[in-house]
Amino acid sequence: MTDLPPPSKKKLGLVIDLDTCVGCHACAVGCKEWNAGGVAGPVTDQNPYGKDPSGVWFNRVHSYEVAATTACASSGSIAAEAAQPAMTLHFPRSCLHCETPACVTVCPTGASYKRAEDGIVLVDEDKCIGCKLCSWACPYGAREYSEVEGVMKKCTLCVDRIYNENLPEAEREPACVQVCPTRARHFGDLGDPESKVSKLVAERGGVALLPELGYAPVNRYLPPRPRRAGGDEVAVVESTQADATPKRWLDRILKR
Repeated sequence: MTDLPPPSKKKLGLVIDLDTCVGCHACAVGCKEWNAGGVAGPVTDQNPYGKDPSGVWFNRVHSYEVAATTACASSGSIAAEAAQPAMTLHFPRSCLHCETPACVTVCPTGASYKRAEDGIVLVDEDKCIGCKLCSWACPYGAREYSEVEGVMKKCTLCVDRIYNENLPEAEREPACVQVCPTRARHFGDLGDPESKVSKLVAERGGVALLPELGYAPVNRYLPPRPRRAGGDEVAVVESTQADATPKRWLDRILKR
């Protein structure tokens, strides 16, 4: 099985704002377009221009209908959870580049590995035997098997873009971040508390996906802001309660 490197100080990853994601799938299409011609993780297809195309996708967007909630009982001026109207939630999903990824430790050939210098999890396709152990181990469903090549594929955080000095500095970020029309996706070093993404997570109460599993995903999701129900004002939630609210809200979604 494959060993993990020592924890890295630099933790490159994504912050996804669920408040501004509109489910347009531009991130998925942009990722597909870039990686179809890239060298770090080419995305293969079967019969791409035929009647029944299929293939590998590193990014997927799931949409959920979130039921309306009523306000919980409050104590003094603190509301435990404000009433929220029904809404459609768009939930982008890709590799979370965990700090202790199960997909790496179960790999029998060392094909799945985690980079010590920046924490990115990658697949060495020359070593991959297509056993699919990594896909079974990943609780986030972030691994894709290529029927064409017989190997596993996954998000690379566009390593061939972010370190490419031939590109303008503004373009050295993952393709999914570049194409997002609402700027719902952010890229940076989540190991640096002074980075823009870390500050954004702190300000908005960003949450990790299924942290109780112990894989320590690097990517973070920003919860939707309180909505107005008709003409009524949404009850104010104090900061001590707001920190807990996103987790309760996310749990409701993931249990569906």
